[in-house]
Amino acid sequence: MSATTCEAAALKAALAGDRDALLEPRRWTMFVILLVGAFLPPLDFFIVNVALPSIRGELGASSSAEQLVISSYAALYAVTLTTGGRLGDLFGRGRIFFLGLIGFAAASTLCGFAWSPWVLVAGRALQGITAAVMAPQALASVQAIFPEKEKSLALGVYGAVFGLAAVVGQAFGGLLIALDLMGLGWRSIFLVNLPVALLVLVFGIPLLRETRARDARRLDLGGMALSMLTLGALIVPLIEGREAGWPLWSWLSLGGVPLLAWLFWRYETQLARAGGAPLLDPVALRALGLGRTLLIALLFYSIGSFFLLFSIYLQEALHVTAFKAGLVFLPFGAGFLLGPLSTPILRRLCGAYVNPIGMGLEFVAFLGLAGLIASTLTGVRPAPLPLAALLFFIGFGQGIALPTLMRMVIGQVAPAFSGMIPGIASSTLQVSTALSVAIIGGIFYQVLGARTDPAAITQALVVAVLCIAFCLAGSVALSLTLVRRMPPPQDEADGEA
Repeated sequence: MSATTCEAAALKAALAGDRDALLEPRRWTMFVILLVGAFLPPLDFFIVNVALPSIRGELGASSSAEQLVISSYAALYAVTLTTGGRLGDLFGRGRIFFLGLIGFAAASTLCGFAWSPWVLVAGRALQGITAAVMAPQALASVQAIFPEKEKSLALGVYGAVFGLAAVVGQAFGGLLIALDLMGLGWRSIFLVNLPVALLVLVFGIPLLRETRARDARRLDLGGMALSMLTLGALIVPLIEGREAGWPLWSWLSLGGVPLLAWLFWRYETQLARAGGAPLLDPVALRALGLGRTLLIALLFYSIGSFFLLFSIYLQEALHVTAFKAGLVFLPFGAGFLLGPLSTPILRRLCGAYVNPIGMGLEFVAFLGLAGLIASTLTGVRPAPLPLAALLFFIGFGQGIALPTLMRMVIGQVAPAFSGMIPGIASSTLQVSTALSVAIIGGIFYQVLGARTDPAAITQALVVAVLCIAFCLAGSVALSLTLVRRMPPPQDEADGEA
């Protein structure tokens, strides 16, 4: 070996040593702190479902207010998520994480001490905004604090957090209501966020090292405002209009949605042409197949309304306690955790068809659930074993389909947009949740009418479950048409070579 080659090797080794020395020694501790921001938002989505019957009893909330408690959170979380990520890039992820956490704790306090249904809806809306500010900082920090060899593990842990939130969310909510700590009842599901936030602030501020993006893009506040107006004009009349008897304002609001959507698209297009950083880049959205993939995501997450409506059925038709209602959902959470773990094996066996298989499994399980509920005597709880099995397969299918759907979305665009598109996909899923609560929830209450007896609630739930199954059937059909013309993923092709 020549002297020059030896010197080059020594320099390379020294640089590698320097990189190892520059690694953040507390990176896993920092990541655990940031994961609170990934855990609380989905937890607070799931935890509130089992509490809604108790909330209605104490606050006298109408059915439309119940729906808004869910959809206001999901809709505002959706439209703020991308902006929340950019705030961290611009001003520092640690700083924005703590500001989001403080805001989330304040919003939770407002929810916990709400004295009317509309104060609770306002608190939930603020929770959605602050959650979207807090949540993206953990995922963005993975790129900044972890070496390449540890990123896969960190991303796996990050993904497992969502499954864990699904497992414990509704069961934990039911437990808190059953314990009735200090006589707080349902209010404890929101106030429990306060000690968590306080502990993270006390221990996290000294430990968290600041990171930010070198080439951070500016905020698109105009696009954010227009997207909020468009979603609000669509969701509010869908929920409030039915209960108010479809007054003129509801039709005017719905009629204005296409105009607001066009103004939003035009604004984003002009901002992109001017060299700005639009919330939704029109160039990325014109990618072949992306629109169809986002439509799949929109139909796929219609399951968002199921947790609310099934909780109402359990507690008001079957008179199950909030705690036991939460436990009923545990098989779904277990399936949702195991689904992603099975995905690598399924991809080797089924290739690109894993996504429609996962959604197809959900479709069949929802049809089975509708049949089980319809064939069970009114007021009698469905057989525990078939119910648990169907809920498990719904969660398992969800756990299989969700990560593969995200891969499909990212695979439709050029690498230059790979950072933006996951945010768009996540926002689409949240919009789907808000719309499904508004539309399928509206169908549920329309079928229910003025009746509140177990037979009417059961009938309304069966219709709603069939609507969800219909949406999933559409997503399966669209996914099959997309998969048939997609090349195999690069990692799979490499593995076969």
